[in-house]
Amino acid sequence: MATEYSVLLSTLVKEHELGVVNTSSDYEEAQITSMAVGRPGLQFAGFFEYFDPRRMLVSGKQENTYLERLDATARYVAVERLMEKKPCALIICHHVVPVPEITELAKKHDINVFTSELDTSEFMAQLISSLHIHLAPRQTIHGVLVEVYGEGVLIKGDSGIGKSETALELIKRGHRLIADDAVEIRRVLGNRLVGQAPAMIRHYMEFRGLGVINARYIYGVGAVKSTQTIHLVVNLENWEDYKPYDRLGIESEYESILGVDVPSVTIPVRPGRNLAVILELAAMNNRQKKLGYNAAQDLETRHDFGIDNNLEF
Repeated sequence: MATEYSVLLSTLVKEHELGVVNTSSDYEEAQITSMAVGRPGLQFAGFFEYFDPRRMLVSGKQENTYLERLDATARYVAVERLMEKKPCALIICHHVVPVPEITELAKKHDINVFTSELDTSEFMAQLISSLHIHLAPRQTIHGVLVEVYGEGVLIKGDSGIGKSETALELIKRGHRLIADDAVEIRRVLGNRLVGQAPAMIRHYMEFRGLGVINARYIYGVGAVKSTQTIHLVVNLENWEDYKPYDRLGIESEYESILGVDVPSVTIPVRPGRNLAVILELAAMNNRQKKLGYNAAQDLETRHDFGIDNNLEF
């Protein structure tokens, strides 16, 4: 069974700077669990089929104009029908002043009601984006996440193989650290993976024999970043002389994370190899592939063309 994630309603209220009309008795503990957002127009008209009280409702000028054109009795009935269904929250946008019945009945039925100065469409877009991040499927992976030339590179490998040391060298070369040791990954907007560090260890790095350092304080705010989309997985492993490592890279490899296939490469580690430079190269090569150019395939094509036309190499 899929895990259901939640976010505190109060967190969303602060995040979107909402004005308060009424808060329920359990406001501080109220959790939002649905990514979907609704408009209450049909409910004000009396249609409640498919209505889900877990969805946050966003109202604007249309709904407010409809209510204002009803007589007092009909307006009271329309609003109470909705409040009786116990929606988790109602947000009224676009500088609209709620009709008095909304304030009165929200208090009567213990319903959360807020206001936003934003245009209704703009606010809904921001709210949906926020919900997709807060409620996204997630997992924590042991590794290091860095941004290299704009590419999010997730470095994995056995403990002690040199992940943090490689990340440190990348920071010194002008790239940015997102997470060391533990990477929280969320799948947002379908197939986009976004990684970040757990709040407790954000910007910290640990090195055997030295201890813990804060990369932000030592290298400055330009050396760290809060979140990053993951574009490439780099697996570090100890060099084995007789293992057949890929030397051409014609066929792309992928690693599945939260059901999303991410391009991956395996890099053998041994003394003398400059892993930071190799990771820079891997990031740039991955970007080239996304733009439609694969050097290995280009070389194969040139080779086949030379063979077919008896050209000398």
